[in-house]
Amino acid sequence: MPVILGALAVLAAAVFWIQRARNAAQVGHDLVDVAKDIRLAARRFGFQRRSNVHPAETIEDPQIALAALGASFLELDDYPTAEQKEALVRGLRQELQIPHQDAEELVLLGRWIMQECGGPQQATSRLSRRLYKLSAQSHFNVFVSLIQGITKYGNGTLTQPQKTALEEVQRGLKIS
Repeated sequence: MPVILGALAVLAAAVFWIQRARNAAQVGHDLVDVAKDIRLAARRFGFQRRSNVHPAETIEDPQIALAALGASFLELDDYPTAEQKEALVRGLRQELQIPHQDAEELVLLGRWIMQECGGPQQATSRLSRRLYKLSAQSHFNVFVSLIQGITKYGNGTLTQPQKTALEEVQRGLKIS
């Protein structure tokens, strides 16, 4: 009897570790897919990373800068909900008059750029200055409507880091 119990324990441990290995392999495949999606989105929107230049400074399309700024603003909230993330995609789609898939890719690329900036707070100032260089103040109203859509699905008000970020965007876009 102890031999049978020992064999069952060994079998159970083997099944457990095989399942963990399968799950780890699936996570690895998912990460590869995300990296591929980011690379394809960057290629589709003409974003090219240059050596010795910060990724935020290589943005040539104001839509990319706006999406990255929106993603940064969204990440300043504690834990953004799925509704807030979808509100950002919907807002980009409506304000920029682009298809839903393009808006999703812009948000994906924007989140990557935000992470390359070192976090949402650092990205906000850098991206607002870049957006000003690309289009002056013409996209501030678009950004404000994105913020309104995001806060509608949150608690209805801006958090303190978001208020600070909005002031930073106003400074970056030179709005008094």
